[in-house]
Amino acid sequence: MITLQLVDPKSIAVIGASDNLQKPGGKVLYNLKRGTFAGNLFAVNPNATAVQGTDTFKEVSLLPQTDLAILAIPAKLCLDTMRVLLEEKGTKAVIVLSAGFSEMGAEGKRLEHAMCELADKHHATLIGPNCVGVMNPLHQSVFTTPVPRLEWDGATLISSSGATCVFIMESALSKGLKFSAVYSVGNAAHTCVEDVLEYINENYDATKDSKTILMYIESVKKPEKLQKNAAELIAKGCRIAAVKSGTSDAGGRAAASHTGAMLNSDMAVEALFRKSGIIRCHSRGELTAVGAVMQHPRLQGKNIGIITHAGGPAVILTDVLSNGGLEVPHLPEAETATLLEKLFDGSSVANPIDILATGTAEQLQECIRFCDRELDMIDGIVVIFGSPGLFSNADAYHVILREQAQSTKPIYAVLPSIINAKEDMDMFVKEGGVFFEDEAVLGNALVKDRTYTEPGKHILTTHPHVARIHEIVTGREGLLPTPLALELLDLAGIKRPQEAIVNSADETLAAARELGFPLAMKVVGPAHKSEVGGVILNVDSMDVITPNYEHLMAIAGAEGVQMSQMVSGIEVFIGVKKEPGFGHLITCGLGGIFVEVIKDIRYALAPINHEEALNMVRSLKSYPIIRGIRGKKGIDEQVIADTLCKVSDLLLAAPEIEEMDINPLMGCEQQLAAVDVVVKL
Repeated sequence: MITLQLVDPKSIAVIGASDNLQKPGGKVLYNLKRGTFAGNLFAVNPNATAVQGTDTFKEVSLLPQTDLAILAIPAKLCLDTMRVLLEEKGTKAVIVLSAGFSEMGAEGKRLEHAMCELADKHHATLIGPNCVGVMNPLHQSVFTTPVPRLEWDGATLISSSGATCVFIMESALSKGLKFSAVYSVGNAAHTCVEDVLEYINENYDATKDSKTILMYIESVKKPEKLQKNAAELIAKGCRIAAVKSGTSDAGGRAAASHTGAMLNSDMAVEALFRKSGIIRCHSRGELTAVGAVMQHPRLQGKNIGIITHAGGPAVILTDVLSNGGLEVPHLPEAETATLLEKLFDGSSVANPIDILATGTAEQLQECIRFCDRELDMIDGIVVIFGSPGLFSNADAYHVILREQAQSTKPIYAVLPSIINAKEDMDMFVKEGGVFFEDEAVLGNALVKDRTYTEPGKHILTTHPHVARIHEIVTGREGLLPTPLALELLDLAGIKRPQEAIVNSADETLAAARELGFPLAMKVVGPAHKSEVGGVILNVDSMDVITPNYEHLMAIAGAEGVQMSQMVSGIEVFIGVKKEPGFGHLITCGLGGIFVEVIKDIRYALAPINHEEALNMVRSLKSYPIIRGIRGKKGIDEQVIADTLCKVSDLLLAAPEIEEMDINPLMGCEQQLAAVDVVVKL
C-alpha cells in the first residue's frame, strides 16, 4: 500500500540530518532544500541546533506532526524511531535509506519484519530499507544525484536497486529522456515494484500522468499483481518496459518430464512480461533506449524513412530494422525527383536518403517534410546527423526539434558526434530533444516497441468435467498412473488413438486382435519410455506380440504395456510446468525426439486464449513444417491452438498438475491425436 503522504507530503522530516553532504542525511536534506518541496521541512540531529540553515530537533519525540519521514540513521535505531513517528507523530510514509538489514543476516531480517508489521498496523508506507529514496515533481527525497527537473509527462522509473536506479537515470538524462517520478524500493521489505505499479494504476490520470513506465526488477514478488496492473495501465494508453535481472534455471531440480527439464524461472518471467504487455529489456542501455522511443508518438506502421549524411550508419540501421521485421522501403524515382533537385549532386533519395556530408540544415528540412507530408508509404522517420568537425550542427538540430513538434509521424534523431557536436547536442537536450547515440541501439528499440505482444485476456469458465478431474488428482503425488493420465486427456477433450493397457501375454494378444495392425507397444511405468527402450513401433504381426510384451515387462519399473493403434503425421509436443510463484507454463513445439534435439519451443503463462495459442504456434521456427512443406501435408494450426487451450482449461480445473508431457501428438490436416502422456502431481 502506498499512501498519499509518500507522493504529496505536506511535511517532511530528515532523521539523521547532517551538514556533511557526503553523508545520506546531509545530501537528502540538501536535495530537498534546493528542490521543489513547498511544505514544512524538519531536521533531527542530537548534536546540532541547525543543519544547513534548518532548525533541528534533538530527538524524534520533539517533532511536530510529520507526513513523511526519511531515516538516515544506523539500522539498529530505525525500528524504535519508526515506532515514535507512526504512533506519536501521525507519520504515514517512511523512507529508510539505511543499509544493514536483511542483506546482512538474521538480525537485520528480524528488524525488517518488525518494521513492516509496524507499518501495516498503522496503515503507513515503508520504502526500503537500503534505497536511495523517492522523487517526483512535488519533492525530491533522495540522497543521490542526478536530481533532474521532474515533469508530469516524463517517464516513471521504478527500481529495486538504488545504484542501478542512478545509473539508469544518468544514461537516460544524457540523451534527453525526461522523468516524472523515480521510486527506489531497495530491499522492498514492505513496498515492492509491483505495489508501486498498483498505486500508479489505481490513481492514474490520463490527462497528466506519465504514459511511459520503466522498471528494473531484481525479484518478481507478486506476479499476479504485476500482470493485472501492467495490463490495465497499457489499456489506459501506457507503455511499459522492464529489465529483470537474476535469471536462473531448473538445473538443480529433479524433473519428471522433458518440459520440467527444459523450462525455468526466467522463461516464466519472459512469459509473464509477454502476457502483461511489458517489453522485456536485458540491459540499462536497452531500457533507456526503449524508454526514449516511448517518449515519441507511437509508430503506427512498419515502414521507416532514413535521412542521413553518412552512408554507413544508414546501412547498419537498415539491416537491424529489416532483420527485426520493420521495413525501409525503396522510394520510386517518380515520387522523389522533385526532392533530388533540391540536394547536392551525388545525393541519393532511394531510401536511405543520403544528403552527403556537406548537406545543409535547409536540405535536411526539405527531406524531413517530404517524408512526412508527401510519402504516405512512410510511417516513421529516422534522422542520422553527426558532424565531421567542419561546422556547427546547431541549425540542423533546431530543424529536427521544429519538425518533431509539428510532424504527423514520429521522428527519431540519431546524433552520433558525441565529441565534435557535444555543445550542439547539449543544446538539443536542453530544448527538449531526445536522441540516440547509436543507430543500431535505436533500431533494436524500435523493433522491440513495435513487435511486443498485447496483454492476453482469458475468460474463465467452469470445466464441464471438473468433478471427475478433482477425483483423479486430489490426494495424489508423483507420477499419475497411465490409465488416469489418459483419462485426463479424454476429460480435457484431447483426442487420442484407440488403445488398451494390458498386464498379461493373453491380454496383449486379445488387444492386438481388437485394435488391429499396425500397433505401437509401450512400457507403462517409466516416465521416459524411449530412453529405456520402452517403445516398439509398427508392430504388424501376431508372432512378435508376446516377445515384445516380455521384453517391455523386463524393463525396470514396468507396470504393464500400453497397446495403441499406430497413427501417422507430423509429431507435435505440448508440455506443462508449474513454476513456483508464477503458475503454469504451457509450451509447444515439434514432438518426439525433436523437442530435445532442436529445442524449438514457445511458451506462455496459463491461462491462454486462442489468439495466444495461435501466436505460440506461428512463432515456432518449425512453423513451415507444421503448415506443410514440399508436398507433405501439414497440420491445421487452429487444431493445435484448440488443443493448447484445452490443456490450459485442464490446468484451471487441476492446479495440482506440476508437470505434463503430451509427446508426441500425431497430426495431419484436421486431425491431432495424443500418442503418449506423462503427468506429475
